[in-house]
Amino acid sequence: MNVFFGLDQLPKFHHAVVTIGTFDGVHLGHQVILESLKQRATSIQGETVIITFEPHPRFVISPNQQAISLLNTLDEKIENLRIAGIDNVVIVEFTKAFAALEATDYIKHFLVEKFNPHTIIIGYDHQFGKNRQGNFQLLESMKHTYHFALEEIPMQLIAQNKISSTQIREALQCGDVRKAALYLGKKYSIQGTVIEGRKQGRTLGYPTANLHIEEPFKLIPAQGVYAVYASVGEQLFKGMLNIGTNPTFTDHNQVHIEVHIFNFDQNIYGEKVKLIFVEKMRDEIKFESLAQLIEALDADKQHALNLLQND
Repeated sequence: MNVFFGLDQLPKFHHAVVTIGTFDGVHLGHQVILESLKQRATSIQGETVIITFEPHPRFVISPNQQAISLLNTLDEKIENLRIAGIDNVVIVEFTKAFAALEATDYIKHFLVEKFNPHTIIIGYDHQFGKNRQGNFQLLESMKHTYHFALEEIPMQLIAQNKISSTQIREALQCGDVRKAALYLGKKYSIQGTVIEGRKQGRTLGYPTANLHIEEPFKLIPAQGVYAVYASVGEQLFKGMLNIGTNPTFTDHNQVHIEVHIFNFDQNIYGEKVKLIFVEKMRDEIKFESLAQLIEALDADKQHALNLLQND
């Protein structure tokens, strides 16, 4: 898959079949559109082109609203589109000037001049351009002028696979990582760098790797204890994860992401670890004693092993 950052070095695409969107999560609803894109490209011996944006348009259009949490970092989105079998991904910087483009200029100077599309495929409710004035009907009225074919993903088809990034975010914010995985078509994951922690887990027989998540807008699931897989280098391990404030030890509200990896004793400070969520096992609890905490951790480990064995 080819990835282009910006519009300056774009090649002349051959029979480009183009669609546009943020594609956060590249979830099952998105994949309906991607399959239509690939089928059309195959039928005309063309190539698929995804146009997506960085940063997320909402950060530019509505910067004062509550910040949106994202299901994918840019790197994750690119990887998910690669796995989906897309030929080309173009990352367009979303700015206030871009958002202010008149819809007709968006079609002429952006879509047509930069991509020379053979076919444009969009969902029935897709909008674009200044004040979101552009839509399928406008593209329909201009397709003969600029010589491109136009296909609409009908409401009925999308409704049959009606999944939104908002639904997935809400599931994750409730800790329902199984529902999120069902909608995504894959397990949800986060990735971070292992940093120094307080090393309290070692005293309990459950040493943990503390993760720092670099992407500030990456959605972190609800606080609690999870069964997870931990990807370290090229290896995949089973483990259990705590997202929370460690109330048994502290009274502050700083949230930590700590994973105990089963049968693992490597020094991985400074390394990247990817956590793949399987199921939330319980909420975080303040225990009255260390003995109660250790008993709970023993039960958590057995619960996690059972879940991962049957996953």
